Amino acid sequence: MQIQGFFDLRFEAVRDAFEALFQQSQQRGAAVCVKIGGETVVDLWAGVADNAGEQAWESDTLVNLFSCTKTFTAVAALQLVGEGKLQLDEPAARLWPEFAANGKQGITLRQLLSHRAGLPAIRRPLPPEALYEWDTMTAALAAEQPWWTPGDGHGYAAITYGWLLGELIRRADGREPGAAIVARTAQPLGLDFHIGLADSEFQRVGYLTRQKNNFGDAAAQRLFRAMTGDPQALSARAFGNPPSIMNSGNKPEWRRMSQPAANGHGNARALAGFYDGLLHGELLDSDLLAEMTREHSVGEDRTLLTMTRFALGCWLDLPDVANATFGMGERSFGHPGAGGSIGFADPDRDLAFGFVTNTLGPYVLMDPRAQALARAVKLCLG
Repeated sequence: MQIQGFFDLRFEAVRDAFEALFQQSQQRGAAVCVKIGGETVVDLWAGVADNAGEQAWESDTLVNLFSCTKTFTAVAALQLVGEGKLQLDEPAARLWPEFAANGKQGITLRQLLSHRAGLPAIRRPLPPEALYEWDTMTAALAAEQPWWTPGDGHGYAAITYGWLLGELIRRADGREPGAAIVARTAQPLGLDFHIGLADSEFQRVGYLTRQKNNFGDAAAQRLFRAMTGDPQALSARAFGNPPSIMNSGNKPEWRRMSQPAANGHGNARALAGFYDGLLHGELLDSDLLAEMTREHSVGEDRTLLTMTRFALGCWLDLPDVANATFGMGERSFGHPGAGGSIGFADPDRDLAFGFVTNTLGPYVLMDPRAQALARAVKLCLG
């Protein structure tokens, strides 16, 4: 396997750890980027991007980042807070009156950002095509009743987060949510990141495949049993309503739509650049960044059925939980995406990290591949 790109010689062990990923026969394509103090010290890619194994992964290959998208969305919302167009602790229904139905009149932006609003799923069965209909999905959420008392515990809003936050951003910003988020987060930093991908970019996108005969850790297996057991249960509805959520990643209509929870497309360089921009005050001022990275939710997650720890639109490190640590410093914050991609920052080291792959693993929280690379970075730093 030929590894492409650049690495500072201090980080040769990271290059070796990256190469080791491809010694597993199932690893098809991937990239990793690390920035320290604003300087790129690792920028590597390798493998294949297409399903047939004929198209090499290039320096500008894009991949579906899944839930890594959520932190971009959160930052856009917090910028609107800084501009006075949104308020963290005012009811979301102030801007979205229909949202007040069925006991949601007091739900705040803060609760939505920290997964405490009780809206990780929709009870009413929806057809597969509803996934691509913004108005259908936002109307269904406006009519939904919370699954628990808002503010009383948390449950990861894996996909509903995108419509909930996106609709508020749309109403506050005036632009369509994907365009607003990209304009606010990616364009100022020159990042190759997209929500709502143009057809002209499709040839750059890595085709997604799933690892075979890998059933993940205990948390992954527990969630799988919940999702395939009772189809009416919260976890099953969160990932299976509309029923097209789990099998659309390679479809043109998925790439084209704006889903600010789950269908951002980018690369490792974009993720590292985004978190580097956060660390250096280019996207949020210090007060808003401190609020964004402050613990808001910790404990058993009602959706994921495992321990999670959230701030506002990002995950916080759980250093003593093997599958819930970024593998770096205890103040690290960021977001994993389904299948293994991840972006995060370690403020103590002034470090930003991005890893992307088109070979999807089954893990619920952090993927062992990204953790291994992060630990290699940490070792190189001493």
